[in-house]
Amino acid sequence: MKILAFESSCDETSVSILHDDVILANLISTQDFHTLYGGVVPELSSRAHIQRINPLLRDALSAAKCSLEDIDIVAATAGPGLIGALMIGLLFAKGLAFSINKPFIPVNHIEGHIFSPFLMAEKPKFPLLCLMVSGGHSLLFYVKSFTELQLLGTTVDDAAGESFDKVAKLIGLGYPGGPKIQKLALQGKDDALSFPVATVKGKYDYSFSGLKTSVLRYIQKLKNSKIELDEQTTADIAKAFQQSVVDALLRKTELAIQDFAPASLTLVGGVAANSALRNAFQELGNKHSTPTYIPSLEFCGDNAAMIAFRAKTLADAGKSFSLDYEPFPSFRSEFIVEA
Repeated sequence: MKILAFESSCDETSVSILHDDVILANLISTQDFHTLYGGVVPELSSRAHIQRINPLLRDALSAAKCSLEDIDIVAATAGPGLIGALMIGLLFAKGLAFSINKPFIPVNHIEGHIFSPFLMAEKPKFPLLCLMVSGGHSLLFYVKSFTELQLLGTTVDDAAGESFDKVAKLIGLGYPGGPKIQKLALQGKDDALSFPVATVKGKYDYSFSGLKTSVLRYIQKLKNSKIELDEQTTADIAKAFQQSVVDALLRKTELAIQDFAPASLTLVGGVAANSALRNAFQELGNKHSTPTYIPSLEFCGDNAAMIAFRAKTLADAGKSFSLDYEPFPSFRSEFIVEA
């Protein structure tokens, strides 16, 4: 079974072709021009998707050495994400599925991330505990199967990735913040300073807004004291901030490990590309003797291969969908089960 999938939820246009469990093509075009504006501009993102989606389709078919006649299923991200960007990929995929008379499967972007570790050679076992961390979401799931997801916790304010972008702006690094803070943090001194990790009501919930404010207040304190925000000080801030984010994420994950004793641990999403978080998460798995799976960097960010794989699991589960399926900008899932 060959699945052609499209991803266009934010600022990456991606096209992938999956043949059973083999990725024949996974092409990603990143909209780097958003760095000029300090963040993603939705209208410009939608226009870029329009310009890039058809050439990427041609290149993906060429890389996979197949034609549209060989495709069995067409899939696309339906949400969550920027509504305009979502509509480009979703409508393109619907039209294509209709024109070649093939089934269409809309995919939840978050579910694509959750199951992205299954794209790797070594695959997790159910039930698994999944920490999903990206620019827009910080979510902790207990996953019993491909169709049974239990949402344990989420952020009550900023997502982890969003806080990286905001703090990077505060210390003059620009957008996107995650890679820049990770690089600068390598020059930071150990224990030079620390920022607090918020305590929230929900047992598995997160909060990063206060952490961002702590960084802001520290910078303001330096300026009021006429202390220059030099390269070393900036590096120390980056390191301390990054460590606080990692500590917050792992603290709640460890609580869930103790409560649920999962067969596997997984770390997914764009922030899963952060080396400090990857290393700490692996150490946490080792501490609890739980096999830990983190996708390669290619599959941490937004990509169509994870959308194709999620479509495959839905098809295998006998799910079918209408071409009337509408995009959704906010997170939802029909597969969430009660605790």
